Amino acid sequence: MSFATHLLINDFNYELPDDKIAQIPLEKRDCSRLLIVKNKIISESIFSQIHQFLPQSALLVFNDTRVIHARILFKKESGSIIEVFCLEPLRSESDIQLAFQQTNKSSWKCLVGNNKKWKGEKLEKEIFINLKKLVLVAQKIGEREGYFEIAFSWDPSNYSFAEVIESAGVMPLPPYIKRQAEESDELRYQTIYAKNDGSVAAPTAGLHFSESVMFDLSKNNIKKTFISLHVGAGTFKPVNTVSIADHTMHAEQISITVSAIEQLINSDFENIIAIGTTSVRTLESLYWMGVKLIEKNNEQNCFHIEQWDAYNLFKKITISPKESFLSLLEYLKQNKLDRLKASTQMIIIPGYQFRVINGMVTNFHQPQSTLLLLISAFLGNHWKDAYNYALKNNFRFLSYGDSCLFLK
Repeated sequence: MSFATHLLINDFNYELPDDKIAQIPLEKRDCSRLLIVKNKIISESIFSQIHQFLPQSALLVFNDTRVIHARILFKKESGSIIEVFCLEPLRSESDIQLAFQQTNKSSWKCLVGNNKKWKGEKLEKEIFINLKKLVLVAQKIGEREGYFEIAFSWDPSNYSFAEVIESAGVMPLPPYIKRQAEESDELRYQTIYAKNDGSVAAPTAGLHFSESVMFDLSKNNIKKTFISLHVGAGTFKPVNTVSIADHTMHAEQISITVSAIEQLINSDFENIIAIGTTSVRTLESLYWMGVKLIEKNNEQNCFHIEQWDAYNLFKKITISPKESFLSLLEYLKQNKLDRLKASTQMIIIPGYQFRVINGMVTNFHQPQSTLLLLISAFLGNHWKDAYNYALKNNFRFLSYGDSCLFLK
């Protein structure tokens, strides 16, 4: 888009030393440090005290996606190890939850490590589910730009793909964590409220929340609701183009229940705090879905947000968040649906006008990433002050690192 051509990715760079990247989680989730930015004033605390810094009327929106065991290691007879990393079901329009319910076979878009050693023969892996042996077979059925098409099958065939991948795979730690996944990562790279299978990366802002923190939120009358955005591997994809306008954003599946939409509407969209950039993208995407529904007066193409949809629409749109979400609620009730399932390719960059959120909890993000662009869209150039403060004061960065609370 022409308006984004002046945004150069080099302007969103900073030096991140390796020793600032957290390789292991803290012993306790809620003991991470908390960097707070409000009215351009930077302060800090401990995450366990976050309830003290949130507006009492706040509604926190959590992403309840669950990280799957996306990395499956196959060993050839020669001894070569082939890593198959599951990204998403092969058909982009497929409901990811239905894909996990499939029995007998399931086809996925995958990354393949050590691919040159895989000449196309079927790969097999013996696994055990409830002490019963099962043979998982992987076969290449196609290759596209950036991924392979892999068909999985298993025998006996009465198990679901969710059960199969849970036993066959391992936790997909981010590439900047330079160690193998350990048993402790099964708990620590998963939020305590994870529910819906589908992510290949954790919504890391949620990793800091403990049962104790949740209790303190409730005690202080801070409300909670949940949405789902299934995080794809594209979240780690750096912007490799000079201009942000030339970057292609990844698409991710989202869902939200009728009750969550009603909670948002009843909050009058005051002090909505997104827990993580995934929740930010979901909420802002939902706003534009409602706008498209109102503008088009039908559901065709309304429930997928293209990368630049919001920027094409926002100059002429005066629809309030409440009106937008009411249109979504009306659509669901008319069609007797209890949940909206949709997808988004939306990119949030400096210049974007936030329609739904009033703040966010997030981690520190990689240089030249779309997540850092989102932070800059919310904080403006003040993101540099916040990140410089964190670096000088030895905050821990990225997925297992410390946390931030950004408020308008």
